[in-house]
Amino acid sequence: MVLTLLRALFILLMAAAGWYILSNTVAFHQYTWLAQAATLTIGVLVVCIDILSPRRKLQFFAGTFLGLFVGLVITVAMSFLARLILPEYYDMVGIINAADKAKFSVYVNLIIGLVCCYLCISFVLQTRDDFRFIIPYVEFKRDAKGLQTILLDTSALIDGRIVDVAATGILRHRLIVARFVLDELHALSDSTDKVKRTRGRRGMDVLGKLQNQKTVDLVIYDSSVHDDPKLTGVDQKLLEVAKQLNAEILTTDFNLNKLAQLEGVQVINLNDIAIALRPTVLPGDHMTIQIIKPGEENGQGIGYLPDGTMVVIEHAAVFMNKEVEFVVTKLHQTSAGRMIFGKAMGT
Repeated sequence: MVLTLLRALFILLMAAAGWYILSNTVAFHQYTWLAQAATLTIGVLVVCIDILSPRRKLQFFAGTFLGLFVGLVITVAMSFLARLILPEYYDMVGIINAADKAKFSVYVNLIIGLVCCYLCISFVLQTRDDFRFIIPYVEFKRDAKGLQTILLDTSALIDGRIVDVAATGILRHRLIVARFVLDELHALSDSTDKVKRTRGRRGMDVLGKLQNQKTVDLVIYDSSVHDDPKLTGVDQKLLEVAKQLNAEILTTDFNLNKLAQLEGVQVINLNDIAIALRPTVLPGDHMTIQIIKPGEENGQGIGYLPDGTMVVIEHAAVFMNKEVEFVVTKLHQTSAGRMIFGKAMGT
């Protein structure tokens, strides 16, 4: 909506500038309508080029005010070039009057200024989301080195474990869900296939839970690659956004994981995290430990692994201050830590 108003205002200003300047120039009285049409044509042509050209990436502009500033700077530079060219043009079209020369010079500089300012502001408006994320990220990275922005993949949202991981408070990152990922979830939730519909709705529910967590900094990101015709797949768009923001991708997709490694993009795989957090001891394993104190229940003996894990062994109180071999019967994991329960061998 803002861009539409900007484009309409630009064409009206071009028309007004052409009418005012050319209608007051004696040498152009008989060609006013032609000059007016030429001015409008320039304005419409510039708008068409802007609309039809691919969306650009943010590289040098940091806001609308900066776009305007750069446009004015370019205008000043172009005005010096116009001063060198216009005298040749005056002689060519027969403009002799000094007042007409001054008015025509103002007209040319005004048109150049309008075109340059419009293009610069339009550029910034089309990349405002890139600006909103990249600039704070640069400052954030400088002040708190090591923290990263994380892009959530569709598979990570459908998986759902990210909610529990985020609830622990370990993710001190900005979580970003790109608009095209949200669109994919919406398409899945509207699918006629029951399995796909269930997966899509689960992903939307997980996204809602993340948004409701106060400790999570979650943002929906409308990237400039959203409508890029060169990027056809969600995975390709996700990798491109990750490169732009220097972000990591959180996923459970094995193929995306491999592709990201080839592209040089860092990936956090939830499945790898689950494997890393898998207990090193499983029920049925045989271990040896020294009993150092009795347990709360009759006959229990308690020992500790080198990492501090408490081991409660049935019928081991008689082995006080001795090593006993036992078989693991149960594991108990809480926020306070892990406990291993076992039974002494031969009892």
